[in-house]
Amino acid sequence: MDPLQPSLLRSLGNAGFAPDDDAETRLKKSLLIFATGLVTLGSMLWLLLYWQMGPRFSSTVPFGFQLLLVFNLVIFLKTGNFNLFRYSQLALFLFTPFVVQWSIGNFITASGISLWGLLAPIGAVLIFGVRDSAAWFFAYLFLTALSGFFDYFLADSIAMSSPKVPIRVSVFFFALNFAAVSSIVYLLLRYATQEKAKAQAQLEATHRLLQDEQERSERLLLNILPGPIAERLKYEKQTIADGFSDVTVMFVDIVNFTRTAEGMTPQQVFAMLNSIFSAFDELAERYGMEKIKTIGDAYMVAGGLNNEGEGYTRAIAELALAMRDVLRNDFEVNSQHLDVRIGIGTGPVVAGVVGKKKFIYDLWGDTVNLASRITSEGVPGRVHVDETTYRRLGDLFECEGPLMIHLKGKGNTAVYHLAGLKPAVAPLLTTAAAA
Repeated sequence: MDPLQPSLLRSLGNAGFAPDDDAETRLKKSLLIFATGLVTLGSMLWLLLYWQMGPRFSSTVPFGFQLLLVFNLVIFLKTGNFNLFRYSQLALFLFTPFVVQWSIGNFITASGISLWGLLAPIGAVLIFGVRDSAAWFFAYLFLTALSGFFDYFLADSIAMSSPKVPIRVSVFFFALNFAAVSSIVYLLLRYATQEKAKAQAQLEATHRLLQDEQERSERLLLNILPGPIAERLKYEKQTIADGFSDVTVMFVDIVNFTRTAEGMTPQQVFAMLNSIFSAFDELAERYGMEKIKTIGDAYMVAGGLNNEGEGYTRAIAELALAMRDVLRNDFEVNSQHLDVRIGIGTGPVVAGVVGKKKFIYDLWGDTVNLASRITSEGVPGRVHVDETTYRRLGDLFECEGPLMIHLKGKGNTAVYHLAGLKPAVAPLLTTAAAA
């Protein structure tokens, strides 16, 4: 704790807070309570020193001033009426020093004690604000000018009626009054600056926490939705539904999953699926394709939704081969040695966000149905594509077919087995790394 801020004043500074006070109101309350403590302590010391070194004038006004300050503070702490407290307390700061000076004599004999009245407009700047403090400052100037006027025109009569104060005592208390008022002003400004710095630090910390929460929410949203859709969802209120004339859709279905899962605990089933689908997520991200969703033991991914350029069909095909190979070769990912069926279709789709709660980004249309049915009728361990996809990739990939299969709702349909890239064709990821 700062040695310039006694613990008693610090405790009092927090005593008048209400639960619904904002940071600025709390600062104003603590400033006025802090000022009250400083002025009460300062006036008490001033009175003791004056009685030790100066003439024996009446202590009624200074002592009454201290009692009024404390009484006003107690009323505020009991009622919580800060508006009344700040007006009455600043009024005491303003008028009492002039009353004390007039009771002693003039500027000289009172050693400029009216300077203490400057605390009122300074306090008004901190507590009311710049605009409202002007009236307090003009009141201080008016009382100073009024005192000067009477001291000038009534100098002789005042000198005769005023107690004789030794020059040394007068000079000492001039210095004391300037030092005391300057110290109180400095302490108030220091206290205000420190508290504002603390409030600013708290605001910055809160802002950082909000930013962290916002980033976490955005990351979560991006894990659910494609980036462009997530941005639109944040700023648009209307339903998000788009038509795409050319999208490549792929389904990956785990073979014999139900039979494999029968003898496993729920935790083991989850671990098995999580391992495989997490590997698929990493591959989809590497190839720049958009994971749409998982449906039980099936995985759906698409290309052509986010302006990936013209190569998304090839990227989907290479992604399919990479998914097949990771299950064949990486038994840390595929500890149960599971196999997959993969089907790919290319054509128009409708895409959009479904629902208002627990929403999902999904695809609809004949292309989606075609890719799904090719997958369900496909041969395990093979990648099958429709004729549109084959025509687009036939120059790049080794393909077998056509194979005529019967698809529900489609009848006999030609599909092709995508075996792998032709020897002269470099994989996409190798090409990108070289570039």
